[in-house]
Amino acid sequence: MLLKYKNFFSVLGLWIFFGCIIGITVGSATTFLLEANDYLGDDIRLKRDWLIFLLPFGGIIIGYIYMNYGKVFLNNALNDTAQLNNLVIEAVHGKNEVPRRMGPIVYLGTFITVLFGGSTGREGAAVQMGGSVAATVHKIFKVSKFDNKILLMSGISAGFGSAFGAPITGAVFGMEMTALGKLKFEALVPCLTASFSGHYVTTAAWGHKHEEFILQTVPEKSIITFLTVILLSVVFSLISIFYCQLRHGIQNFSEKFFKKNHMKRAFFGGIIIVVLTMIVGSQDYNGRGLQMLEQSFHEEVPPFAFLAKLIFTAVTLGSGFVGGEAIPLFFIGATLGNALHEFIDLPMSFLSALGLIAVFCGGANTPIAAFLLAMEMFDGKGLEYFFVACLVSYLFSGHHGLWPSQKIHEPKSRLYSIPRGETMEDVEKKKKS
Repeated sequence: MLLKYKNFFSVLGLWIFFGCIIGITVGSATTFLLEANDYLGDDIRLKRDWLIFLLPFGGIIIGYIYMNYGKVFLNNALNDTAQLNNLVIEAVHGKNEVPRRMGPIVYLGTFITVLFGGSTGREGAAVQMGGSVAATVHKIFKVSKFDNKILLMSGISAGFGSAFGAPITGAVFGMEMTALGKLKFEALVPCLTASFSGHYVTTAAWGHKHEEFILQTVPEKSIITFLTVILLSVVFSLISIFYCQLRHGIQNFSEKFFKKNHMKRAFFGGIIIVVLTMIVGSQDYNGRGLQMLEQSFHEEVPPFAFLAKLIFTAVTLGSGFVGGEAIPLFFIGATLGNALHEFIDLPMSFLSALGLIAVFCGGANTPIAAFLLAMEMFDGKGLEYFFVACLVSYLFSGHHGLWPSQKIHEPKSRLYSIPRGETMEDVEKKKKS
């Protein structure tokens, strides 16, 4: 019995140790990412509109980096860092490995994208840095292949938790992101440790202040309000499908048309973004768009802002630029909710918050993490509405999502005739055939 408890506390201590190392490292790296993005996006790009014309050439640089330095042979298999978050997910499932250079490469690519006005976010870079750090810990401490999967989940948790100031969400996101219908609770301790460590390093040690989205008013509970929330959540889920399909459609077309030449793809994608920017007549939809995102919670924004951001982001990431997709999804959902305020008699900030969470949930296929994000982001207000919105958006978004490598451990409903064990990509291919 004594030996049993000794082994238990030995393993527990080891996971806490690994979680702390990953969290501290990723938290520090994420702080650098956030501060650099703020400086490049706000202090440099917004004051120099002409930088947008250099975006196509920035795409050439990104393409060159990924084509010449992003492909690594590990264990006699090619691991392409241009797969971005999909490579991290495949590594968790044991199909591939995350090269240690993945984090620095995606950071450099994200900085170039933000500086020249590509429409992108940041969690992708943070998650991939988390995977890169986890791979380094695996290499140094020589943990088993099975335990390496848990380290990778911890890296994902640390990246997300520190990037958004949401440590509880980050802990669950690391376990929920990789597969539908399955949570590996064995990874809870290292994921929780890594996420909280990363969060406190970012905020307390380095003093970074995250954006705040203020939910001013929550409507009174009523059957009519709940029915309205359900209907809106269906709409938000359909928007998430539209974004994912457009983004992947652009990627597949550009890869086929340019024969997977990353430099050409990104160059022409950059030209399209420049043309779209000139047509729109402003740079509100370039970069991260945090200013309009925050604005949507307290005053009206252009009614078709959500559609413009959707197109800008789909072209940016679909043509080979890099970054994250959570912030763009936040923007799309919040501004759509803001636009619907004209027709629905519910508080503006509530509709924006509902859209932000529901569109993210539908795209990421992480209902528990999305609900926890609403609780952390909006101080626990309106939990009943957000819980319903996450469930509805998750179910109605079907088997579509941001990451084709997500594995379907369990279909969302028996109404979907989807076999277990396949990936989102497999399902899409079967539909087309």
